[in-house]
Amino acid sequence: MVILIPSYEPDRKLLTLLDDLAGEQIVIVDDGSGPRFAHWFAAAERLGATVVHHQTNRGKGQALRTGFGYIAGHLPDEPVICADSDGQHTPADIAKVAEALHTSDADIVLGVRTFTGKVPLRSRFGNSVTALLFRAATGSAIGDTQTGLRGYPARMLDWLCGIQGDRFEYELKALLLASRQGLRVQQVPIETIYLDDNASSHFRPIRDSWMIYRPLLSFIGSSLLGFVIDWTLLSVLLTLTGSLAFSVIGARVVSASVNFTVNRRYVFAEGRPLSVRETLPKYAALAGIILAGNLALMWILVPLVGAAVAKILTELTLLGLSYVVQATRVFAHRPARRHDHLPQAQRQPVCKD
Repeated sequence: MVILIPSYEPDRKLLTLLDDLAGEQIVIVDDGSGPRFAHWFAAAERLGATVVHHQTNRGKGQALRTGFGYIAGHLPDEPVICADSDGQHTPADIAKVAEALHTSDADIVLGVRTFTGKVPLRSRFGNSVTALLFRAATGSAIGDTQTGLRGYPARMLDWLCGIQGDRFEYELKALLLASRQGLRVQQVPIETIYLDDNASSHFRPIRDSWMIYRPLLSFIGSSLLGFVIDWTLLSVLLTLTGSLAFSVIGARVVSASVNFTVNRRYVFAEGRPLSVRETLPKYAALAGIILAGNLALMWILVPLVGAAVAKILTELTLLGLSYVVQATRVFAHRPARRHDHLPQAQRQPVCKD
């Protein structure tokens, strides 16, 4: 097992953690902390840790990828536990995540904070909002989407290196991609620790919050765009023709075409839009199911509450199903783990800068 610790401008808490983890293989990535903090990393090396340096600050996501690349090259068969250097993760909790990783077939093990006791308001609120948005976008209930304590088996290193995002958004993107690909995520409860009201955190509230929420909001925004198009066309066609069936089908065809294009090229692309040939048949099958459900619900609800309210209730009912199926079936990228059966020398290089 290797413990990977990304670190930017550390203090004595880093050395305390290393003392508590004596005897473990530890890789630290100095994310461009600069000369003022060089003595902390030198002390870490004296305690037996391997330190990899960035010349400039490049963000937590890039620091993690650098660490994964180093481990893939030097310790390729070892599972990896990621932990923060600011004192939030205890050796006991690191051991719990390691044990879960060792005894299960999970692709990812998360150390999930319970957020009890004295927790800074911004942290409690931010995690609650992110968890809610994550569940709305994916259908997966993750109790702590922003935890930095995570365990990965060695087979996941290639996959981890392929995830985009240089800063705090990297960890959320990993969970979004895992959800889309149907990977196994195990959650382990851990202690919630915030020292000095989390004063040592390098999280930038506005910029980093936007980077974290952007992929989630893009999921929801795409469906809202389709909903607006669908609702507008339904109203226009219903007024012009008076035919509920024709109006529902016509509006759905146009809105589904827009939703398919946006999702394939932007929302689920991960830098590489999936082919129309690969995704269109699955999307069309889903659209047919959603359309049938839409028609059934509209016929039931329109006489009761009117077309406008019926449309809102219908879309809200079908929204979650559409998200989950698109994310996990229609637009799911093939996992990088597909090369695991090859000898190490034949695998594609990982985590190249």
